[in-house]
Amino acid sequence: MNIKKLLLLALGLAWIASVHAQNTYPNRTIQIIMPLQAGSGVDILMRPITQRMGENLGQAITIENIPGGAGLIGATKVAQANPDGYVLGAFNDSILTMLPNLHKKIDYDPVQSFTPVSEVAAITFVMVANPNFAGNTAADLVRIAKENPGKIDYASGGNGSPQHIGMEIFRQYTGAPLVHIPYRGAAAAVTDVMAGQIPVMISALSVVLPHIRAGKLKVLGVASKTRSPLLPNSPTISESVKGYEFSTWGALVAPKGISPAIVAKLNDSLALALKDQKLRDQLIQQGFEFVPLGPDHLKEMIAQGLAKMKKVIKDGGIQPD
Repeated sequence: MNIKKLLLLALGLAWIASVHAQNTYPNRTIQIIMPLQAGSGVDILMRPITQRMGENLGQAITIENIPGGAGLIGATKVAQANPDGYVLGAFNDSILTMLPNLHKKIDYDPVQSFTPVSEVAAITFVMVANPNFAGNTAADLVRIAKENPGKIDYASGGNGSPQHIGMEIFRQYTGAPLVHIPYRGAAAAVTDVMAGQIPVMISALSVVLPHIRAGKLKVLGVASKTRSPLLPNSPTISESVKGYEFSTWGALVAPKGISPAIVAKLNDSLALALKDQKLRDQLIQQGFEFVPLGPDHLKEMIAQGLAKMKKVIKDGGIQPD
């Protein structure tokens, strides 16, 4: 048999193997790597969804939290995984749009290293303060910061984290001389705001809602365009600081090179999961907002986010830890 026939035979066998894999997918446990801490907004979002997706697909889906390196370690593991659909990534937009603009060199490319599967939900953010903080609105924070330049701190989950970026946009937008205090993860930052070590921060609503309801944090403003149904008496930030708006999103991605048929199967499973009214109600009650599904929408969100975050990080002179 000549070389040409051998090549054709090899290509044919590879095609047959690929079709077989797609038709039988999944036939074992799917691992989702989350480059974020347990209890983060995306973690809270993805756990009930992936459980329902696993039921739809007839296979278990496990989540592994790998939060090291501000998310870089876990994201790199996804980028380097075999693109067979058995290792996926559950990312927030920080992984795909903020960190690539923050670091001069990282071991993945937000566009070239991953295949978009779908955005899953938008994450509502809220500006919160220790109950003893003198101000009650976002405008109060601006006023107090300007009256005390360099003396009003805000907490975040680390340099380049969504909490940092949200407040940095606020600082650039208002000119308030706020001082950034980065923590190793948002949970520690929230704890110190409740304890009064730091007066304010911006956070995913899903993370701080129990503390708001318990009276351990007070709301200065919801960062979305409209008031949250979970906090109907709390104003938006834009009601006192006109024009400010901030939210993030959670998404599902795969390593580059995954079969389009597997991406479609994952999307079908996600869409079916999100049709469940009980699950929808659960997510709404945790501060998540539904978005268009599918790879095309996620691809567009990544492109828009990369451009926006490049300007924010450059203008703010933000440097990695």
